[in-house]
Amino acid sequence: MIKKTALVQILLSWMLVGSLLSAQKVTQIKFEGLAHLSPTSAKEIAGIRVGEEINAEKINRSIKNFFAQGYFKDVWVDQQGSVLIYHFKEKLAIANVDIKGYGSGDDGMKLLEGIGLKKGDLYDERRVKKAKRTLIAKLESQGYYDTVVDVSTTPVGESSISIVFDVNKGEKIIIQEQNFVGAEALVQNDLELELANKEKDFLGWMPWRNNGEATVDQLEYDAYRVKDVYMRHGYLDAYVSKPLMRVDFGSYKAKVDYQVIEGVQYRVGTIGITQDVKGLNTEDLKDKLILKEGKIFNIKRMRKDISILEEEVGNLGYAFVKVAPQMHKDPEKKIINLNYVVEPGEVVTINDVIISGNDTTKDRVIRRYIYLAPGDTFSARDLKDSKNALGRTGFFEKVDVESQRISADKINLLVKVKETSTGTISAGGGYGSYEGLMFNASISDRNFFGSGINTTLGFEVSKISTNYNLSFVNPKVWDSMYSLGLSLYKKEYEYIDYTQDQLGGSLNIGREFYRYFHASVGMGYVDNQSTINDTNTTLFDNYYFNLYNDQYKKTSFFASISFDNTDDFYVPREGMIAALNFEYGQLDGDDLNATEQIDYPSGYANILKTSAKIGLYYGLEDWIDYDLILRLKGRMTTIAKDDNSYLPIAEKLFLGGIGSVRGYQPYTLSPLDPTTFTRTGGLHRASASVEASIPLSEAAKMRLAFFYDYGMIGEDSFDEITRSSTGVVLEWQSGFGPINLVFSYPIDDDPLDQTAAFEFSMGSKF
Repeated sequence: MIKKTALVQILLSWMLVGSLLSAQKVTQIKFEGLAHLSPTSAKEIAGIRVGEEINAEKINRSIKNFFAQGYFKDVWVDQQGSVLIYHFKEKLAIANVDIKGYGSGDDGMKLLEGIGLKKGDLYDERRVKKAKRTLIAKLESQGYYDTVVDVSTTPVGESSISIVFDVNKGEKIIIQEQNFVGAEALVQNDLELELANKEKDFLGWMPWRNNGEATVDQLEYDAYRVKDVYMRHGYLDAYVSKPLMRVDFGSYKAKVDYQVIEGVQYRVGTIGITQDVKGLNTEDLKDKLILKEGKIFNIKRMRKDISILEEEVGNLGYAFVKVAPQMHKDPEKKIINLNYVVEPGEVVTINDVIISGNDTTKDRVIRRYIYLAPGDTFSARDLKDSKNALGRTGFFEKVDVESQRISADKINLLVKVKETSTGTISAGGGYGSYEGLMFNASISDRNFFGSGINTTLGFEVSKISTNYNLSFVNPKVWDSMYSLGLSLYKKEYEYIDYTQDQLGGSLNIGREFYRYFHASVGMGYVDNQSTINDTNTTLFDNYYFNLYNDQYKKTSFFASISFDNTDDFYVPREGMIAALNFEYGQLDGDDLNATEQIDYPSGYANILKTSAKIGLYYGLEDWIDYDLILRLKGRMTTIAKDDNSYLPIAEKLFLGGIGSVRGYQPYTLSPLDPTTFTRTGGLHRASASVEASIPLSEAAKMRLAFFYDYGMIGEDSFDEITRSSTGVVLEWQSGFGPINLVFSYPIDDDPLDQTAAFEFSMGSKF
């Protein structure tokens, strides 16, 4: 709207011009006071050309055009003979915008920028007032009341201004009590499970407890969430009123009431599928469904069944298949008959793959894990596998792969990723009576400069050990199916009777095949220089020398095959990880003493080490409406060696610690020498773990896992020594990587065992 002063200027200008010679022509146009427009642009906006007759109506229209640009506080025209001089008074530019007291500064600034207040924009008082109202409304939606926002401005030079928003958030509303009046079949904990507004828990200030803070803008949707909970338990006719919140503004405590009429509970009657898609068998489709006849109806499982049918049809190229459930209720029999009507649409092909959200990771790295390319026929399974493959990389916090229809038979794939920190400082440690305080750390990046290359530089120190390692793995050399890995390490560990000192490295190449499989071959080299520690005992000096004074070199050849179809790198909820590894090693040394040569006439051993591991993951949320994850993990290693040959203790197997049997110090479980009670290592080792993981805090990305570990080790057989333990693990996906705090209890420990009630690790998987 043009201000009154501007209108007066327009009127005076019009009267002035009208009083002059109406037939006079324009010989020159000048602009004074312009900053945001060039003279050329100003002439286009004015719409008046040199040589035209001076016309009051045209001048009036040109002034309105300039005001419409939004840059000017005032515009007026002087006429000096045949010369028109436009004068401009521009609005102030915003030199800086600052917001104080609004949580993260970035969040506040994004909010203001969305309104149009950012550095470089023109100052507009109406936008400032709108920004103030928006800030207050946003905070009220988060549960803050009596919020005050003060706005101050400071001139910066003659043409700019600085704006500061000073926010006083007011008080948070705490839901002290929440009632579901009329609810009998379901308890409050079930009804509150997915609500945005929940009653405050006891010790609600703890990260995994609910603090009761109100989210007012979500309150009206909570009624629908309660209704959905009832429909998951078969109550299709349940009525849930809008919540009534009463707030005591003296204490800012609130009480929320819902009125509930539950109705009857329905079970599933008959289930039918109407479809005529070539290549699909109706009975086979029914066998894949989660909902079964006679079971309590669950709306969430019905939605899952719709997704299952859409995927089965989508695997044949039908990207826009629609599955419409027909629900026929029989209140008297308390059953609901279901029939899924499948409308496949047309077979579609991929037009293009469009990637977004990857600020660091290169497009070509992401495309490696997408199994659909331009020109391919759509496949729902390939779409799902692509999303899971991207999740397994560990590069992204969130991955969405959507289809965008561009014609009846063509789509674009929209791959949207949210990157996570791949450069981490990983750490772990514990405390033991022998090792003292143990600490290990590594600097690693799973996605070095967005190239997909995994690099690690790590170390481990304690009172008795010092280890260093450097590794480099390129999983897709030149974007091919081949991988290349290189590692170097230096290890020194002081056991009770000897010190192991190793320097080694390995090189391997591999190839991915059949999507989930990877095979590799390689070779390694180890220079071991173990030395016996000083001891005051003389009785067993020769024994200790024979057992621990190993100086040898080992050349190894490796082969492995692995399988991984899990859906996430750190917290998989479905799939399996499995691997089988072989190592053939040739040992050679010059320091095998005379006694050992008698006992081991074949000298140092040649070995064949076979190891295997498996991890099974199953999320039960689709079945029990709770994010419970079951995990079953197992490991096995066995070593075969030449008869009458000597295998150094550094090449033998030990149990204990994270990765085998928790609750025992790392590498402290093995067969004992009957004379000295010294642990001499084994040739056969196996361990298994059963875990149940539950959510603690989704916001804090914390989970709690209960576990039972069982392990066995022996020289001649697996079960010479068996140990087990139980405990809990606090799992936290922190900004530095995954952190696991392990609290364990050894169940059947021996008096000679070295136990550990607490351990922790960071950055580990499996």
